Amino acid sequence: MGKVGMITVLILLGLFTVYVINNNATKVEPATENSTLSLSFQAPSQAQTVNLTPSLTLNPSTNVSNEMTAVIKTDRGDISITFYPEDAPNTVVNFVQKARSGFYNNLIFHRVEDWVIQGGDPMSNGTGGGKMPTELNNKPFVVGSLGVARGQDIKISNDAQFFITKKDSQFLNGPYANFGIVTKGMEVVNKIQIGDKILGIKIN
Repeated sequence: MGKVGMITVLILLGLFTVYVINNNATKVEPATENSTLSLSFQAPSQAQTVNLTPSLTLNPSTNVSNEMTAVIKTDRGDISITFYPEDAPNTVVNFVQKARSGFYNNLIFHRVEDWVIQGGDPMSNGTGGGKMPTELNNKPFVVGSLGVARGQDIKISNDAQFFITKKDSQFLNGPYANFGIVTKGMEVVNKIQIGDKILGIKIN
């Protein structure tokens, strides 16, 4: 091969090398692209809509006594509650703080069945509220018991949603936090319908 031929080959090799480098520089690595898409298109499930932290920070100095009571006001009448601060102190403090702050005002009872009513969800559909540790105790769930809603993890309860049992419900004993009981107004509890509002909760 002559000198001119060698020069031509070298020029062609150089051009080919430049072409390959430029072409690769414009490509997106498939792994990076797939990773970005999977992160971008992960829609949260209903369970994931629950906040990771309580909507209020618990204040241990909140004064809660054995004599403390609450009145849940509804259009159908009042429901009077007595708490169990010795059995579920943090749960009671959480509820009292929320009630005093007006958190529950105008929220609804989103679940009503023949044995229970449940309310206090800021989303009004059973998916709202934050998380707090479950305070398990030995209080039996009888007619009028005040309990805390939770998901599949027994250690984590919802910090907003509460329920009141309309029937003896001791199948709930153990896995759910029982933090109070209705002392007056069970006839109101039995009248509650889905969508009825919690007008407010007065702490006495």
